Amino acid sequence: MSRSSVLAHIVRDDDGTSKGVWGPFVLKSAFQPIFAFHHGKLSIAAFEGLIRPLRNDVPVPPTSFFAALPAMDRFHVETLTRTLHLINAAACLPRETAIFVNFDPSVFIDRVIADAALSDMRITLNEVGIDPGRVVCEVTEQKSGSQEALYEFVQALRVNGFRIAVDDYGAADSDIDRIKALRPEIVKFDAHWITNLMESGPGFGLLSAMVEIFTGRGITTVFEGIEENWQLELAEKSGASMVQGYVLARPEIAPTSFASFPTVAMPVAGLPRRAEPLVAKQRPAVPQIRPGTRTFGRKVVP
Repeated sequence: MSRSSVLAHIVRDDDGTSKGVWGPFVLKSAFQPIFAFHHGKLSIAAFEGLIRPLRNDVPVPPTSFFAALPAMDRFHVETLTRTLHLINAAACLPRETAIFVNFDPSVFIDRVIADAALSDMRITLNEVGIDPGRVVCEVTEQKSGSQEALYEFVQALRVNGFRIAVDDYGAADSDIDRIKALRPEIVKFDAHWITNLMESGPGFGLLSAMVEIFTGRGITTVFEGIEENWQLELAEKSGASMVQGYVLARPEIAPTSFASFPTVAMPVAGLPRRAEPLVAKQRPAVPQIRPGTRTFGRKVVP
């Protein structure tokens, strides 16, 4: 899809945000905060862009929308949604926060597609005034269409100042081999995987050990899908740098209300640990699986 074709699918609303139009669907940007442990509290460090399709003003599950797309349209819609997220991020998100945008590895079948994706990103960022250093390119768990094209694309992104994240580590194709190949600055742990590990002492020990290994390599770790307070407690105990989930904040369609919440800039490599840890440094042999509720700073009420 050419740049002019992408823009032809974008409509600006009166509130300053933009939406996409793809056939009978209206596509809107939603953003979910990613929180960092900072000075004993959780502060917003980044936002993940998520697409919210509607048909006749009725929400459609994103998985159903993408599953129904013909293969030939997948790359074009991916490009459209990323463009929307970046335009809307510039319009309504705090400037000090990072922006996570998703890349589906299955669409990268050759170098031409990779070059087109990079060119579109650079043009969009230049137009909306976002520095590439704020953008985290999140490689999702799908199998790569072409390993070589994907690796070359990721390297080109890094050279152009973008950061790389691997999504859903522990699920499907997001395994240690992908970590070694892509050398990401950030790893997001799969929600189901970490929940299963948190259910037992040995599992929690393994989870904490993985966090320690990644941290030692300068990789920031994010636990996603955190939906209960006991999971948040154990995420903090494991040493994870950042957390994301409904227990903290649900995604909101742009424009959002998150600008009024405390934020902290996310540095390029790793996050500073607090001077006074909330928990003991020594990992418990068998963690408390269902700890009581505790306060981690301001909390978004769904």
